[in-house]
Amino acid sequence: MRYLKLFLPAAIMVLLAGTNLNAQNLKPSDRNQLFDNDWKFFLGDDAKAGSVDFKDATWRNVDLPHDWSVEGNFSPANPMGNDGGYLPAGIGWYRKSFVVPADWKGKSISIYFGGVYMSSEVFINGKSLGVYPYGYSSFSYDLTPYLVYGKENTIAVRVDNSKQKNCRWYSGSGIYRHVWLTATNNIHVAQWGTAIATPKVSVKEATVEVTTTIKNETEKPQRIRIKAELFSANAKKTGNVFTDVDIAANSEKEVKQTIKVSKPDLWTPETPNLYECKIEVIQENKVVDAVSNNFGIRSIEFSAANGFRLNGKTVKINGGCAHHDNGCLGAAAYDRAEVRKVELLKAAGFNLVRTSHNPPSEAFLDACDRLGLLVVDESFDGWRTKKTEYDYSLYFDKWWEKDIAAMVKRDRNHPSIIMWSIGNEIIERKEQQAVETAKKLANGIRKYDTTRPVTSAMTTWDKEWEMFDPLMAAHDVAGYNYQLHHAPDDHKRVPSRVIIQTESYPRDAFANWKLVNDNSYIIGDVVWTAMDYLGESGIGRWFYSGEVTGEHYERDMFPWHGAYCGDIDLTGWRKPISHYRSMLYNTNEKLYMAVREPAPAPLDIKETLWSVWPTWESWTWPGHEQKNIEVEVYAKYPAVRLYLNGKLIGEKATTEKEQFKATFTIPYEAGELKAVGVKNGKETESKILKTAGKAAKIKLVADRRNITAGGQDLSYIAVEITDAAGNLVPNADNSMEFKISGAGVIAGLDNANLKDTESYSITTRKAWNGRVMAVIKSSKAKGDITLTVSSAGLPDATITIKAEEPAAAR
Repeated sequence: MRYLKLFLPAAIMVLLAGTNLNAQNLKPSDRNQLFDNDWKFFLGDDAKAGSVDFKDATWRNVDLPHDWSVEGNFSPANPMGNDGGYLPAGIGWYRKSFVVPADWKGKSISIYFGGVYMSSEVFINGKSLGVYPYGYSSFSYDLTPYLVYGKENTIAVRVDNSKQKNCRWYSGSGIYRHVWLTATNNIHVAQWGTAIATPKVSVKEATVEVTTTIKNETEKPQRIRIKAELFSANAKKTGNVFTDVDIAANSEKEVKQTIKVSKPDLWTPETPNLYECKIEVIQENKVVDAVSNNFGIRSIEFSAANGFRLNGKTVKINGGCAHHDNGCLGAAAYDRAEVRKVELLKAAGFNLVRTSHNPPSEAFLDACDRLGLLVVDESFDGWRTKKTEYDYSLYFDKWWEKDIAAMVKRDRNHPSIIMWSIGNEIIERKEQQAVETAKKLANGIRKYDTTRPVTSAMTTWDKEWEMFDPLMAAHDVAGYNYQLHHAPDDHKRVPSRVIIQTESYPRDAFANWKLVNDNSYIIGDVVWTAMDYLGESGIGRWFYSGEVTGEHYERDMFPWHGAYCGDIDLTGWRKPISHYRSMLYNTNEKLYMAVREPAPAPLDIKETLWSVWPTWESWTWPGHEQKNIEVEVYAKYPAVRLYLNGKLIGEKATTEKEQFKATFTIPYEAGELKAVGVKNGKETESKILKTAGKAAKIKLVADRRNITAGGQDLSYIAVEITDAAGNLVPNADNSMEFKISGAGVIAGLDNANLKDTESYSITTRKAWNGRVMAVIKSSKAKGDITLTVSSAGLPDATITIKAEEPAAAR
C-alpha cells in the first residue's frame, strides 16, 4: 500500500491427523506429524516460562493456529493503532509437553513453524534454539540433540509483538500458522529439498527436471539410490528415474534428474492440472526416506512484444492484492479459511493475486495451485529505511538472505506462482543503494529459482518518475503502483520494459483495463485490493458531511478498524465494483445492476482516494419516494433497458465507448426494478431488484453442511434478515444472538461493517445491510453442530452442520 511519511502439499494429506506421538503406532508415512493440538497459552511475559519445570497448569488450553490479538477488544488506546486495526498486541507464551518414542532415538527430529508473529524464541527442555524476527517466514529448528526419549519433553515459544508499530496492516499475534514435528532417518531429503521445474513444455511432451538435496547426517560416507516418480492427478504413473549417489559424511548433495512426460496435462487457471512427484531415498533396497510434492506442467514467458504468455498463449492479468488476515478469524490461517479466500477471488473473476506484502501460508498457495489462481509471491514491505518504528528495516541486513531463501525454497514448486516480488514502495527508492539492494535481492532469488521473473512495486507522486529507470532495470518486470498512465511514454523511452500495475485505485478499473487491453507490454492490473482487510483503518472509506475528513494516513479514523477498498467485503459479499471489474476482463458475467446510495440531505457523501461511491444491490429506499435516485447498469451488451414496475424507463448504449456502463436517474418508487440486456434490438437476460417488506425471518445458508471433525475445519454461515417473501431486507440492523451446541464452536462473527467495534469473539452481532456471517469450527469429536440465531420480534432460525470423521491420513 502507498506509504506517506505523514503518519506443504504433502502436509495437507495429514492435516487432520492426531498428534499423539506413541512409539508403537509410527509408520513410514509419519515423517511429518501435525503439532497443533493441546498447547498451553499465557498472554503476558514470564522470564521462567521457557524452563522445563515451569508450572503452566493455570494457563489456557489452545489449539493452533492461534491469534490472540483478534480475541481482544478494539480500542484507540491499543498500540497497534490504526495500522493494526486498534487491536491489542503484547507478549505471549505457548508451551506443549510431549513424549518422544524411545525407538525414535537415532532419528533426525525437527520442529517446523509455518509462521509466528513476531520475534519468536523457541525453547526445548529449557534450551533456547534461537530467535526468528520476521513473522511471515516459515522456519524450523533441529531438536535432536536436546530430546529425551521415551519420556516427556517440553517445548516453549515466546512471541514478542510488543514493539509497536511494526507493520502497516493487521499482523495478528501468536503462532498463527500450523506447526509440524518431523522425524526422519539420518539420511534424508533436506527441508524444502526438492525443486521441480518444467523447462520444455508442449502439448506433445514436457521435460520435468527434479533437483533433490540429500542430507547425510551420519559420520560415514553413504551410497544411496534416489528414485523420482511422477503421477498424474488420477494417480497414473507418468515416468520415473533412478540415480545412484555417493554422499560424504555430514554433508549435503544435490541430485538432478530428468523425466519426460508424454501428452502432459498442462496447468492453467482454467485447467489447474496437478502432478505428484514422489522422491524415495533407498539404501540397501530399503526406503529410508520419502517425500511428495505437487507441481504443475506449464511454461511462462514475459516480453514487451507478447506480454505474459502461459503455455504459449497470451494472458491478460486481472489481479487483486490481498493481505493475509481472514477477517473475524484474524491472522489464524485455518486451511479452510485460506481455501475459501481463493474461492472468493476466483468467483470474483480475478486470475491473479499479489500476496501483499509478505509470503502467504502454504495452504493458500496449495489452494491457488488446485483452483487455478496465478500468484505474485512477495517478500517484504520495505528494506533498510523504516516505514514504522519497529518494522523489518531493523532486521533487513542480517536476515534478508534467510527470509528470501525461506520464501523461494518453500514455494518454488507451486505452478501458480509466476513472479517473485522483492519489495513494495521502498522508501529509499531514489537512492543509488536501492539499485544495488534490488540486484542483491534478485540474485538471492535466482540462487534458488531461475524460472520466474523478479519484480517489485514502485511508485512516486512527484515528477521524478524517469529517475527510477536504473531501479526498474534491476528487475525483470517493472511493477507500477498507481502510475500506469506513465506506461505509454515509458515504452517509447524503454521499449523492452515489461510492465504490470501492482496496485491501482478501484475507481480506475476501466482506464486501467483499456491500457492493459490495448498494449502488449502492459501485462495486467492488480487492484488495491481484492478483499477488505483488518488494519490500515479507514482506507477506501466514504463519509458524510460533518464527519472527520481526509485520508487514512493523515489521522486516526477510529471507529474504522479496517480497509474498505476491497472488491469483496469481509463476509465474502462482492461489491458492485467487483462485478464491473470482472465484466471487463471475463465473459461469464454480462449484466449487473446496483443503485448509488442517495446522499441523506442536507448532508453530502464524500469520497476518498481508494473509495468508490457506496453502491448497493437494493431497491429499498424508504423516505426517498419521488426523489431522484441513480441506477447503474453494467453490461457487455450493446445496450440495456430499464423497467420500473413494468414500465419502460429508457434504453441506453453500453458499448466500450460508454465504458460498458449506463446510469439512469429516476424518481424512487417502491416495487420491481428490472434491467435487460439488448442485442440486435432483442431483449436477452435480465436482472431484478425488489423493494423489501418488513423484516420477518432469519435465513441461514451454510457454504458447507458437512465438515471434518478434528478441530480445524470451518463452515461459513450466511445470516440474512428477510421479509415474508424471502427478500433480503437491506436496511435491517437487528441485533442477533448466536447459540451453538454439539461438536463445534463459534470461531467468529462479522457483518463487514468496519465501524462496528464489537469484538469478533462475542456471541452477539448487529446486522449490517441485512447481513451477518457466522464462522463455525468443528471440535475434535464428530457429531452434529447446531447453530440457533435469534433476534427480538423474529422467529428463531436453526441450522445443523455435520462434523464427520476425518479421512485416514496417507
